[in-house]
Amino acid sequence: MLTRKHSIEGKNPFGQAAELFDSLDADAAMKLAMVAGDITLILDDTGTILDAAYDPDHYPGLDTLAGQNWIDTVTVESRPKIMEMLAAARRGEVQHWRQVNHTAGEGDVPIRYVVVTVNGGEHRIAFGRDLREAAKLQQRLLQVQQSLERDYLRLRQLETRYRMLFEASSEPVMIVDAATHRVREANPAAHQLFAARQGSLVGKKLISLFNRGDRDDVMALLGGALASESVSPLEVSVGKGDSATSFSASGFTQDRAQYILMRGSAVGATRDESQPSKLSDLVENMPDAFVVADKDMLLVSANAAFAELVQAGGVDQLRGRHLSDWIGRPGIDLELIQGQLDQNGSARNVSTLVRTRYEEGGEQVELSAVASGSDEPVYGFVIRPIGRRLRDLPPGSEDLPRSVEQLTDLVGRMSLKDIVRESTDLIERLCIEAALSYTSDNRASAAEILGLSRQSLYSKLHRHGLGNLTGEND
Repeated sequence: MLTRKHSIEGKNPFGQAAELFDSLDADAAMKLAMVAGDITLILDDTGTILDAAYDPDHYPGLDTLAGQNWIDTVTVESRPKIMEMLAAARRGEVQHWRQVNHTAGEGDVPIRYVVVTVNGGEHRIAFGRDLREAAKLQQRLLQVQQSLERDYLRLRQLETRYRMLFEASSEPVMIVDAATHRVREANPAAHQLFAARQGSLVGKKLISLFNRGDRDDVMALLGGALASESVSPLEVSVGKGDSATSFSASGFTQDRAQYILMRGSAVGATRDESQPSKLSDLVENMPDAFVVADKDMLLVSANAAFAELVQAGGVDQLRGRHLSDWIGRPGIDLELIQGQLDQNGSARNVSTLVRTRYEEGGEQVELSAVASGSDEPVYGFVIRPIGRRLRDLPPGSEDLPRSVEQLTDLVGRMSLKDIVRESTDLIERLCIEAALSYTSDNRASAAEILGLSRQSLYSKLHRHGLGNLTGEND
């Protein structure tokens, strides 16, 4: 990587250089050279390394630099850069930082160098800065960016699904700005009810859509929706033939602004069971699991995705059974979710488990739920598996295995014997990772400080899936 801000080009020189540096002794010059770089090399005119200063604990594979030609210590693709830097130093040109990779027993070591000519051109000093920490940060940044892109794609997919539900609903639905009482969104059924051209309702005052005698009642309905969770529906006459329509309203907040969701339904209308609605078809075909339960948490209805998630033969096998048979840890998660629903009316993005009779642990899912505001509440759940998405995320270099909190979460799902075994594996893996980090992945040294034989360490590395076991150059 070329960079100019760290070179001497364009910088103001010291105004008193002769006074400051003319009397510089060898000890001070050596300290300056050692401080200026993580690795500092003294070279002759041919590029042979006369001396080198670096921390051998950080660079265990570079313990024989002195006496070698600099170009022989780097990878093949880095050699042209070494030749260019040495040639520029002979011509007296201004140097810029160049990245090269040193070959070492545990892998390549990226170092960024700049070469300075001293002693009247007789020697050169190569100042090197270690880029491994920067590479780790870049890798971590890339992992975070990929995770954000996955989340963005998931949100786009969710928005598409629920936009389809909104547009295909047979009920008139409108979203109204609570501050201005103007229509922000309206589905095709709402346009059909008010005999309006498609898209023409957006931006209109809501009360202008109703008869003058009903406008005060409509304003009272809007005010009640913001003040209370349960408001009695309002029956008014709208549309062609002044047919009676019942409107219900509920308030919600989004982006620090209040809105009102209005839904209409024909008074006395009955559904033809032989012609299922488009909304029911969409719910049935949703890729996410959807469940409806009564006040006792007994399953009333579910879509095919839920039946597939719990590996049931069909929805008919599930009706009447308690949701705790599949959702959450026994006696813990579902009771907490129901309490939140009864208190707040909704629960969002709750992490829990879905179990089947064929699985011991269960699959990680994300659950959102809502409760109806009637005296006999009905609960609706949307369940989304997230275990596969979590497994697909690339592990970070600083990620740890299960934490103590995650181990305590196993209570109720695993026996005490299994939890103790899990804790032992956790401690063993943490100690091995700490030893490898302390020794810069030198397995022979790691085995020594852990009090293990090298064969025992390799066995544990294989069991925990740590390190690249195909090459063992210690």
